[in-house]
Formats: sequence, C-alpha cells, structure tokens
Amino acid sequence: MSDAALEVHDPFAGRPVVTAFIGVGANLGFARDAVLNALADLSGLLGSEFIASSSLYRSSPVDGDGPDYINAVAELGTRQSAHELLHALQAIETRYGRVRTTRNAPRTLDLDLLLYGDGILKTPDLVVPHARMAGRAFVLRPLIEIAGPIDIPGHGRADALLARIDGQDIERLA
Repeated sequence: MSDAALEVHDPFAGRPVVTAFIGVGANLGFARDAVLNALADLSGLLGSEFIASSSLYRSSPVDGDGPDYINAVAELGTRQSAHELLHALQAIETRYGRVRTTRNAPRTLDLDLLLYGDGILKTPDLVVPHARMAGRAFVLRPLIEIAGPIDIPGHGRADALLARIDGQDIERLA
C-alpha cells in the first residue's frame, strides 16, 4: 500500500490556527485515568495540534456533591471552528460514558471549551469564555500553569481572578 493511501484527509486544512484551552475533569470511576486518557485523545483531534497540558489537580466539587474531581487544562492549536471543536469534545465525553443529567452532577468526564482565541461567543449551545471559569480555581490555576497571566476576554487576567477566589480547595498532584 502506498504512503498516499495511508494519508488521512484533513477537512480543516487551510484554515487559520486558533489557540484553544480545554478544561478536563472527572470525579466518577477511575477519574485520574479518564483525565489522562482524555488528554491523550485531545492530542489526536483532527485539525488540531496538542500544545501543552497542565499538571493534574484534585478539587472538591463546586456547587455540587460527589467525590473530589481530578482536573487539568490542555492547550490546542486548532483549525476547527468553536462549534466543531465543541462537538469533537462531546464525542470524546460520550465515549467515556458521560451522561448529562443535572448541572454540576458528578461525571465520568467533562471537557469544557474554556477559551477560543481571544473571542467571545454566546450561542444557545456554547458560551466562550466558559460561563463559570472566572470563578473556578480548578480551571484558573491549571490554566495559569500553562498560559501564564492570560487575559480572559470580558473578565480580566486569570491570576487576578484566581486571587479573588476564597474557599475552593485545590491540590496539585505529583
């Protein structure tokens, strides 16, 4: 078989690359394994390049209950649109048994599109920057680890936002 026959057609070729940050979390089943495996899955997204991931963090649920979460943030360079990327993330969640019940319910895997370039997007199925990220230490701390004092469009610098959050336990895992 020729090398040409093995090539995968990339429908996103030719589009500009946009930097996107993805929140990754889980608190059901083997949460740490799910987060690590999901990070590996993100590295294989068509039309995207995996750039970096944060350390893993353990945090208590915010506005919810259940076991502690394992969280991380990944950075991608992507040629997918924000909605295409959202659908790719939801397909990964589905493969991990994600069931959408109530808001902040425990989950086998949660992949959130946190930032898509420096854009602000509000549609019925997607809000970017993520609607609650400015008040979540489990998002901001790993984001700052890989992106530094990044600006959250419409909210301000991530480090300033993190400094205002009280009472959210978060622990970096070895």
